[in-house]
Amino acid sequence: MQLSALRVEAIVDTVCPWCYIGKKRLEKALETEGLSGFAIEWRPFLLNPDMPQGGVDRKWYLSTKFGGIESAKRVYKSIALAGASVGIDFNFDAIAITPDSTLSHRLIYKMCAERPDIGNALVEDIFAAYFLRGRDIGHPDVLVDIAMRHGADRSEIIDYLHSDMDYDFVVQESRLAHQLGVSGVPCFLFNGRHALSGAQEPGILQRMIRLARQEDTLIAL
Repeated sequence: MQLSALRVEAIVDTVCPWCYIGKKRLEKALETEGLSGFAIEWRPFLLNPDMPQGGVDRKWYLSTKFGGIESAKRVYKSIALAGASVGIDFNFDAIAITPDSTLSHRLIYKMCAERPDIGNALVEDIFAAYFLRGRDIGHPDVLVDIAMRHGADRSEIIDYLHSDMDYDFVVQESRLAHQLGVSGVPCFLFNGRHALSGAQEPGILQRMIRLARQEDTLIAL
């Protein structure tokens, strides 16, 4: 029996370390299933919808969120270990600002709408810029640099990022995800019917991929 086509949507926030880990695990699952290079559809989620445009001091943010900086360090130590298992060398100490991620989501939406095939690599570069090099992905200049590596026109991207275009779309998409019951990310949707929350291990993701493809095949018969 030939398996049907597959659609994978990833609801993520670009400032979420578990989303970066989840991306790596999902890509590993797809590769194991013979779907290396599969174009994932990236959808925005705002963990901090009230974040000011310029972001906030990282240490203050973590201390406030986790009840103290020592508590935050313990949490992020476990995240670093999980990241290392999928080849991510998190550099949390390099991050000075927790940014508003809306701008990065707008960039992903614009560029993927024009060229869906670059989505995985674009999202990878945004995650890497923030989590490996501590760059402020809420700043237009940082995002322009990333966009140009994927063939974007500099002037066009500058104009886009300094406008309000697609801002409402990102906010509404995030609200819709909340309304549909997505309370944390990453959340992966398979063929529009099967949802899996959290940075699950590749084996679990593989089973969901197979289930989605087999069910669609049976429906088509």
